[in-house]
Amino acid sequence: MQGSTRINGSVALVTGANRGIGLAITRAVLERGATKVYATARDPKTLEALREHYGARLVALRMDVTDAEQVAEAARQATEVDLLVNNAGAFEPTELTDDAIVDVARREMEVNYFGVLRVLRSFADTLARRGGVIVNIGSAAGLTNVPLQPTYSASKAAQHSLTQAARALLAGRGISVHGVYPGPVDTDMTKDLPPQFEKTAPDAVAKAILDGVEAGEDDIFPDPFAVALGKQFHASPKTVERQMAALVAVPA
Repeated sequence: MQGSTRINGSVALVTGANRGIGLAITRAVLERGATKVYATARDPKTLEALREHYGARLVALRMDVTDAEQVAEAARQATEVDLLVNNAGAFEPTELTDDAIVDVARREMEVNYFGVLRVLRSFADTLARRGGVIVNIGSAAGLTNVPLQPTYSASKAAQHSLTQAARALLAGRGISVHGVYPGPVDTDMTKDLPPQFEKTAPDAVAKAILDGVEAGEDDIFPDPFAVALGKQFHASPKTVERQMAALVAVPA
C-alpha cells in the first residue's frame, strides 16, 4: 500500500483520452473535482465533445505516445501535472501462425511498453516536484498470457514489469506508482472477444480505478473478472495459466 491520493484539486494528464477506459477516466477525474485534465489523443479533434462539456478544465493535447517529440512537447506544456494516467494502448488480433505477427508485436510493444516508458520518463521531473502519482493501465493479460491475445499479453507483461521497477525507483522522489489490471472492458478493443469473457462497463472500471488510487492500492483490479483472476493469480499463477488455456481450447 502507498499513501492515499486526493483526486479533488489535482491536475491530471490522461493518454488515449478520446475513447474507452481513457475517456471514462477523464470524465471520472473531472467529476471528482480535478482542477484541470490534459486529455491527449493522436487527433485532438476527437476530444472536442469533452472540451465543450467541461470548458477550460479540459485541455486537449495532440500526443502519440510513439512520437518522442510529441511526448516532449506535452511535457513542456503540462508542467503542473500531479496525476499521470498512462492509458493509451494498442491491440491487434493475430495468431501465432500469421505472417505479420512480428510486425504486430512490435506495434503493440511500441505503444504498450515503450510508449509508457517514454511518457513516464518525460514527466518524472514534473511529478517529483509535485509529489505526484502515476497510474499505468495494464491488463489482467499482463499477469498471465491470454492465448487469444499472445503478443498483446506479452506487451502488457512488459508494462507490468516496468510498473514494478518505476514503483521502486521513483518512491525516493516522492512519486507513487499504481498498476491497474482490468479484465474484459466493454470497449472497441474487446468487441470480438468470445462470450465466455464477461465485460464490464468503462464507467464502472474508471470508478474502481480512482477508488483504488485514492486508497493507495499498489495493484488495482477494477472489475469482477480482474478481482477473481487477481486472487487466483496470487494463490497459484500456474492454475491461472491453465484456466486461460481452457477458455480458448479447441478440439484437436
